Amino acid sequence: MRAFSLALLVLGAVASAIGVVYARHRHRLAFIQLSGLERARDELNIEFGRLQLEQATWAEANRIDQIARSQLGMKFPEGAEIVVIKP
Repeated sequence: MRAFSLALLVLGAVASAIGVVYARHRHRLAFIQLSGLERARDELNIEFGRLQLEQATWAEANRIDQIARSQLGMKFPEGAEIVVIKP
């Protein structure tokens, strides 16, 4: 009976050790995945900031006015060209 109890305790200790090793391995894999995702998030945040700056540049009023005048031939109407419609 004593040998059986000792064998059972040894088996329990080995199983526990294997469980700890497996849990640490899974933790390392999850940490590596987390690090990769954080790196991707940081790169996307940098890209998002760059795109916001680019959008602000493209939507700048002076640039739009310049394109409207040069490429589309638009201009502000003269006083005589303005017609006010009253309801």
